[in-house]
Amino acid sequence: MQTLIELYDERPLENVLGVEVFRPARVVYICPEAAARDRALQERLKTFFAHRGIAVELEFLRAKVYDAAAMLQTLRAVVERCPDCAVDITGGTDAVLYAAGMLGAERPIPAFTYSRKKSCFFDIRNAAFAAGLPCRVNFGIEDCILMAGGSIRQGRMDNTGLEAYFPDTEPFFRLYLKYRRGWVRLVTYLQRISQADPERPIPLKVHGPYTVKGERGSQIEAPEEALRDLERIGFLSGLRIDREQGVEFRFRDHQIRYWLRDVGSVLELYVYKACVESKLFQDVRLSAQVDWVTEEDRHAVTNEVDVMATRGVTPLFISCKTGEVRTEALNELAILRDRFGGSMAKAAVVTTERGGTPMRNRAAELEIQVIDRDDLVYGRLGKLIRRLLEK
Repeated sequence: MQTLIELYDERPLENVLGVEVFRPARVVYICPEAAARDRALQERLKTFFAHRGIAVELEFLRAKVYDAAAMLQTLRAVVERCPDCAVDITGGTDAVLYAAGMLGAERPIPAFTYSRKKSCFFDIRNAAFAAGLPCRVNFGIEDCILMAGGSIRQGRMDNTGLEAYFPDTEPFFRLYLKYRRGWVRLVTYLQRISQADPERPIPLKVHGPYTVKGERGSQIEAPEEALRDLERIGFLSGLRIDREQGVEFRFRDHQIRYWLRDVGSVLELYVYKACVESKLFQDVRLSAQVDWVTEEDRHAVTNEVDVMATRGVTPLFISCKTGEVRTEALNELAILRDRFGGSMAKAAVVTTERGGTPMRNRAAELEIQVIDRDDLVYGRLGKLIRRLLEK
């Protein structure tokens, strides 16, 4: 096989997996009109294959993908000039698949497909090279985003050296659970008392008033017990609390300072650690900033994925919420999953609330796994992530 005929699909993986595994010299994509004239889309596919180190010639043919007779004519023309070809019928519309079947009845063209559930290829006809071939491709997070025409960059949290903080993660999270209902006030207090001059290096040593301004004119007093617990787990040192003289302490380092001034960091770090230590994934990223362009209006869109991981060719998108999970958040997560992984991708929302029935029903409709506070408290996080991947 020198030429692979790919039936272009809106799901990114179906367009690249056969090329990744069989490495043809040329790929002819049979595309709907919009994709055939979309130069930006075509360039993104070329960029993806170059990123993966695959030298391949790409051709994009416009076809009437809902007209089986017209599709058959297009396929015949490709076979005439590329007799050493095979057809990957993993993707495409029903009419395209029907046309590929008619072509196979006329000529002994090798045809194969990929099964997501079996994670292997199957010989549909005359494709012994694909018969029962397991898929051993491992995609990183950047690969998954790139194949769908996006790009990825660091979000609000640097991933460098995070594993050095794993021994701190469990006590940090347990402390969060202890003060969960007052966590926003604690973080707000730490934000107010440790404000820095933007013109100077950020200091780790803090000295401020016992009482600070909260939201809407409220007053927040120093959460003494929580501050002492933070010192006990080593996040603060040199703690002194006096109603008249104020509060003084030192953050252990700038990473700890950031986490204690950000409401959601504790849960995101906890979930990230669970994914890394599960040994299920070859790539895990905390706070992944995804940039992409919508097909409809060509406007740039940016989303942040709290935790993203990949196993084989399966990406997992996780949204972490320390408050109520809203329908908008579930919809956004589902859009990201479908855009960058299609039917292969998985999604989960991890919340420190218990979550009501309406939210759970909506999550079930979108095929999003809900992992709630009870699951976190009773240590079910890793088990539920594993179960999600096995569905």
